[in-house]
Amino acid sequence: MLKHSLRKRTSLKGIRHIFIEEKKDSFIPWFVEQVRIKDEDEVILKIEGLDTRETAAKLKTKEVWLTAEDMQKFTARTAPLKMLGYLVIDSGKTLGAIREIVEQVHQLLCKVDIEGKEALIPLNEHTLLKIDHRKKQVHVQLPEGLLDIYR
Repeated sequence: MLKHSLRKRTSLKGIRHIFIEEKKDSFIPWFVEQVRIKDEDEVILKIEGLDTRETAAKLKTKEVWLTAEDMQKFTARTAPLKMLGYLVIDSGKTLGAIREIVEQVHQLLCKVDIEGKEALIPLNEHTLLKIDHRKKQVHVQLPEGLLDIYR
């Protein structure tokens, strides 16, 4: 079973493989044989080579990744994950592309590389100005000094 944040009910129709992070920064491809929808945010996958629940259980806590193309194809337009790759712009200055989205209760955090360092950019009612899906841009107004800790 795979719990996802795609924000829409999906059968992942046509997906051929997923990547499982078995060790940190080591993404191994696993080939998908069959997918069945369980509910709004879960699907049941039959993975090649995993023939028992016991062998599948070993991967239960691992992170699962899709290709960028599959992410765009299966993610709802309004899902935060849709912003992966969007440029973050603060007061007209481009900070970088969103590499990862961290969903929290009251805000989203976007991981962006700034001057070679990973930075967490908060998206909430105080910082988010607009999202331009056509230009793939997220416009923010960050508090004074927030980025200084990353420089």
